[in-house]
Amino acid sequence: MIRFVDIRKEYDNGTKALKGISFRIDDGEFAFLVGPSGSGKSTIIKLITGEIAPSEGRLMVNGYNMNNITPRQVPYMRRTLGVIFQDFRLIDKKTVYENLTFAMRAVGATGRDVRKRVPYVLDLVGLSRKADRLPNELSGGEQQRVAIARALVNNPSMIIADEPTGNLDPKRSLEIMTLLERINELGTTVVVVTHEKELVNRFSKRVIAIQDGRLISDETGGYYNNEQEI
Repeated sequence: MIRFVDIRKEYDNGTKALKGISFRIDDGEFAFLVGPSGSGKSTIIKLITGEIAPSEGRLMVNGYNMNNITPRQVPYMRRTLGVIFQDFRLIDKKTVYENLTFAMRAVGATGRDVRKRVPYVLDLVGLSRKADRLPNELSGGEQQRVAIARALVNNPSMIIADEPTGNLDPKRSLEIMTLLERINELGTTVVVVTHEKELVNRFSKRVIAIQDGRLISDETGGYYNNEQEI
Protein backbone atom coordinates (compact mmCIF):
# COMPACT_ATOMS: atom_id res chain seq x y z
CA MET A 1 0.00 0.00 0.00
CA ILE A 2 1.18 3.50 -0.86
CA ARG A 3 -0.24 6.55 0.86
CA PHE A 4 0.70 10.14 0.00
CA VAL A 5 -0.81 12.71 2.36
CA ASP A 6 -0.25 16.34 1.29
CA ILE A 7 3.28 15.52 0.10
CA ARG A 8 5.47 18.44 -0.89
CA LYS A 9 8.99 18.14 -2.24
CA GLU A 10 11.36 21.05 -2.73
CA TYR A 11 14.88 20.31 -3.93
CA ASP A 12 17.98 22.10 -2.68
CA ASN A 13 18.06 24.26 -5.83
CA GLY A 14 14.60 25.64 -4.97
CA THR A 15 12.63 23.54 -7.46
CA LYS A 16 9.18 22.73 -6.06
CA ALA A 17 8.60 19.32 -7.62
CA LEU A 18 5.46 18.37 -5.67
CA LYS A 19 2.99 20.88 -4.29
CA GLY A 20 0.68 18.98 -1.97
CA ILE A 21 0.00 15.57 -3.53
CA SER A 22 -2.44 13.16 -1.86
CA PHE A 23 -3.45 9.72 -3.13
CA ARG A 24 -3.56 6.11 -2.01
CA ILE A 25 -2.84 2.88 -3.88
CA ASP A 26 -4.11 -0.21 -2.07
CA ASP A 27 -2.70 -3.72 -2.15
CA GLY A 28 -3.64 -5.53 -5.35
CA GLU A 29 -4.43 -2.41 -7.38
CA PHE A 30 -3.22 -1.58 -10.88
CA ALA A 31 -2.66 2.14 -11.48
CA PHE A 32 -1.16 4.27 -14.21
CA LEU A 33 0.74 7.40 -13.17
CA VAL A 34 0.74 9.85 -16.07
CA GLY A 35 1.83 13.39 -16.78
CA PRO A 36 4.17 15.47 -18.96
CA SER A 37 7.92 15.67 -18.47
CA GLY A 38 8.69 17.73 -15.39
CA SER A 39 5.26 17.11 -13.83
CA GLY A 40 6.67 15.32 -10.77
CA LYS A 41 6.34 11.64 -11.74
CA SER A 42 10.03 10.86 -11.25
CA THR A 43 9.98 12.58 -7.87
CA ILE A 44 7.05 10.38 -6.83
CA ILE A 45 8.97 7.24 -7.82
CA LYS A 46 12.08 8.39 -5.94
CA LEU A 47 9.96 9.03 -2.85
CA ILE A 48 8.37 5.58 -3.06
CA THR A 49 11.75 3.84 -3.39
CA GLY A 50 13.31 5.88 -0.58
CA GLU A 51 15.88 7.59 -2.79
CA ILE A 52 14.71 10.95 -1.48
CA ALA A 53 12.56 12.08 1.45
CA PRO A 54 9.51 14.38 1.39
CA SER A 55 9.90 17.99 2.46
CA GLU A 56 6.43 18.03 4.01
CA GLY A 57 3.49 15.66 4.38
CA ARG A 58 3.16 12.01 5.34
CA LEU A 59 4.26 9.06 3.21
CA MET A 60 3.67 5.36 3.85
CA VAL A 61 5.05 2.58 1.62
CA ASN A 62 4.11 -1.04 2.30
CA GLY A 63 3.89 -0.51 6.04
CA TYR A 64 6.97 1.70 6.33
CA ASN A 65 6.69 5.31 7.47
CA MET A 66 9.01 7.06 5.00
CA ASN A 67 9.12 10.21 7.13
CA ASN A 68 11.20 8.55 9.81
CA ILE A 69 12.53 5.38 8.18
CA THR A 70 16.05 4.53 9.33
CA PRO A 71 18.94 3.74 6.95
CA ARG A 72 18.91 0.19 8.29
CA GLN A 73 15.23 -0.23 7.36
CA VAL A 74 15.53 1.09 3.79
CA PRO A 75 16.90 -2.17 2.25
CA TYR A 76 14.06 -4.14 3.83
CA MET A 77 11.49 -1.66 2.53
CA ARG A 78 12.99 -1.92 -0.95
CA ARG A 79 12.61 -5.70 -0.89
CA THR A 80 8.86 -5.14 -0.91
CA LEU A 81 9.26 -3.38 -4.28
CA GLY A 82 10.29 -4.59 -7.71
CA VAL A 83 11.38 -1.77 -10.03
CA ILE A 84 11.35 -2.00 -13.84
CA PHE A 85 13.30 0.61 -15.83
CA GLN A 86 12.96 1.83 -19.41
CA ASP A 87 16.59 0.98 -20.19
CA PHE A 88 16.38 -2.57 -18.75
CA ARG A 89 19.63 -2.30 -16.71
CA LEU A 90 20.59 -5.93 -17.21
CA ILE A 91 24.11 -7.23 -16.59
CA ASP A 92 25.48 -7.74 -20.11
CA LYS A 93 27.96 -10.50 -19.29
CA LYS A 94 25.47 -12.62 -17.35
CA THR A 95 22.85 -14.89 -18.89
CA VAL A 96 19.16 -14.41 -18.30
CA TYR A 97 19.25 -17.06 -15.57
CA GLU A 98 22.34 -15.49 -13.99
CA ASN A 99 20.76 -12.01 -13.98
CA LEU A 100 17.86 -13.37 -11.95
CA THR A 101 20.11 -15.45 -9.72
CA PHE A 102 22.23 -12.38 -8.98
CA ALA A 103 19.13 -10.45 -7.86
CA MET A 104 18.13 -13.26 -5.52
CA ARG A 105 21.61 -13.78 -4.09
CA ALA A 106 21.81 -10.05 -3.35
CA VAL A 107 19.07 -10.47 -0.74
CA GLY A 108 20.45 -13.68 0.73
CA ALA A 109 18.41 -16.31 -1.11
CA THR A 110 19.60 -19.91 -0.86
CA GLY A 111 20.49 -22.11 -3.80
CA ARG A 112 17.28 -24.04 -3.23
CA ASP A 113 15.26 -20.81 -3.37
CA VAL A 114 16.95 -19.87 -6.64
CA ARG A 115 16.33 -23.26 -8.27
CA LYS A 116 12.66 -23.08 -7.35
CA ARG A 117 11.87 -19.43 -8.04
CA VAL A 118 13.86 -18.56 -11.18
CA PRO A 119 12.27 -21.20 -13.48
CA TYR A 120 8.81 -20.22 -12.24
CA VAL A 121 9.35 -16.53 -12.99
CA LEU A 122 10.93 -17.22 -16.39
CA ASP A 123 7.92 -19.34 -17.31
CA LEU A 124 5.60 -16.55 -16.15
CA VAL A 125 7.23 -14.04 -18.53
CA GLY A 126 7.52 -16.56 -21.37
CA LEU A 127 11.31 -16.92 -21.41
CA SER A 128 11.88 -20.46 -20.18
CA ARG A 129 13.73 -21.31 -23.40
CA LYS A 130 15.96 -18.23 -23.23
CA ALA A 131 17.47 -18.82 -19.77
CA ASP A 132 21.00 -19.38 -21.12
CA ARG A 133 21.00 -16.39 -23.49
CA LEU A 134 22.92 -13.17 -22.90
CA PRO A 135 20.96 -9.90 -22.98
CA ASN A 136 22.48 -8.82 -26.31
CA GLU A 137 21.14 -12.02 -27.87
CA LEU A 138 17.58 -10.98 -27.10
CA SER A 139 15.15 -8.53 -28.69
CA GLY A 140 14.18 -5.35 -26.88
CA GLY A 141 10.85 -6.86 -25.85
CA GLU A 142 12.58 -9.97 -24.52
CA GLN A 143 15.07 -7.86 -22.56
CA GLN A 144 12.20 -6.00 -20.95
CA ARG A 145 10.63 -9.34 -20.03
CA VAL A 146 13.88 -10.27 -18.32
CA ALA A 147 13.75 -6.95 -16.45
CA ILE A 148 10.19 -7.78 -15.35
CA ALA A 149 11.30 -11.26 -14.26
CA ARG A 150 14.15 -9.75 -12.25
CA ALA A 151 11.72 -7.33 -10.57
CA LEU A 152 9.46 -10.29 -9.68
CA VAL A 153 12.06 -12.83 -8.65
CA ASN A 154 12.20 -11.83 -4.97
CA ASN A 155 8.39 -11.93 -4.75
CA PRO A 156 7.74 -8.24 -3.99
CA SER A 157 4.28 -7.08 -3.02
CA MET A 158 4.48 -4.21 -5.51
CA ILE A 159 5.93 -3.60 -8.98
CA ILE A 160 6.91 -0.06 -10.01
CA ALA A 161 7.35 0.14 -13.79
CA ASP A 162 9.01 3.39 -14.87
CA GLU A 163 8.28 3.95 -18.60
CA PRO A 164 8.57 0.18 -19.22
CA THR A 165 7.60 0.44 -22.89
CA GLY A 166 9.54 3.59 -23.79
CA ASN A 167 12.04 1.74 -26.01
CA LEU A 168 9.57 -0.68 -27.60
CA ASP A 169 7.35 -0.64 -30.68
CA PRO A 170 3.55 -0.57 -30.23
CA LYS A 171 3.11 -4.35 -30.56
CA ARG A 172 5.80 -5.14 -27.99
CA SER A 173 4.49 -2.37 -25.72
CA LEU A 174 1.05 -3.98 -25.72
CA GLU A 175 2.60 -7.37 -24.92
CA ILE A 176 4.49 -5.91 -21.93
CA MET A 177 1.40 -4.16 -20.61
CA THR A 178 -0.65 -7.35 -20.97
CA LEU A 179 2.04 -9.21 -19.02
CA LEU A 180 1.95 -6.60 -16.25
CA GLU A 181 -1.83 -6.92 -16.15
CA ARG A 182 -1.48 -10.69 -15.72
CA ILE A 183 1.05 -10.20 -12.92
CA ASN A 184 -1.45 -7.91 -11.21
CA GLU A 185 -4.18 -10.52 -11.56
CA LEU A 186 -1.90 -12.93 -9.67
CA GLY A 187 -1.98 -10.54 -6.70
CA THR A 188 0.94 -8.14 -7.13
CA THR A 189 0.24 -4.40 -6.92
CA VAL A 190 1.36 -2.70 -10.16
CA VAL A 191 2.10 0.99 -10.72
CA VAL A 192 3.04 1.99 -14.27
CA VAL A 193 4.55 5.39 -15.03
CA THR A 194 4.09 6.23 -18.70
CA HIS A 195 3.66 8.93 -21.33
CA GLU A 196 1.92 6.59 -23.77
CA LYS A 197 -1.62 7.90 -24.03
CA GLU A 198 -2.95 5.34 -26.51
CA LEU A 199 -1.56 2.45 -24.49
CA VAL A 200 -3.17 3.68 -21.26
CA ASN A 201 -6.49 4.09 -23.02
CA ARG A 202 -6.50 0.43 -24.11
CA PHE A 203 -6.68 -0.72 -20.49
CA SER A 204 -9.60 0.07 -18.20
CA LYS A 205 -7.49 0.92 -15.16
CA ARG A 206 -7.10 3.65 -12.60
CA VAL A 207 -5.27 6.70 -14.01
CA ILE A 208 -3.55 9.14 -11.64
CA ALA A 209 -2.63 12.29 -13.58
CA ILE A 210 0.03 14.73 -12.36
CA GLN A 211 0.77 18.15 -13.79
CA ASP A 212 3.06 20.86 -12.46
CA GLY A 213 3.52 19.04 -9.17
CA ARG A 214 -0.18 18.71 -8.50
CA LEU A 215 -2.76 15.93 -8.80
CA ILE A 216 -5.18 16.97 -11.54
CA SER A 217 -7.29 13.80 -11.83
CA ASP A 218 -7.63 10.35 -10.33
CA GLU A 219 -10.19 8.15 -12.04
CA THR A 220 -10.78 4.42 -12.07
CA GLY A 221 -12.10 3.06 -15.32
CA GLY A 222 -9.04 4.34 -16.95
CA TYR A 223 -8.85 7.11 -19.49
CA TYR A 224 -5.93 9.36 -20.24
CA ASN A 225 -7.91 12.57 -20.77
CA ASN A 226 -7.13 14.17 -24.10
CA GLU A 227 -8.61 17.45 -22.90
CA GLN A 228 -5.83 17.80 -20.35
CA GLU A 229 -2.58 19.01 -21.81
CA ILE A 230 -0.53 15.99 -20.81
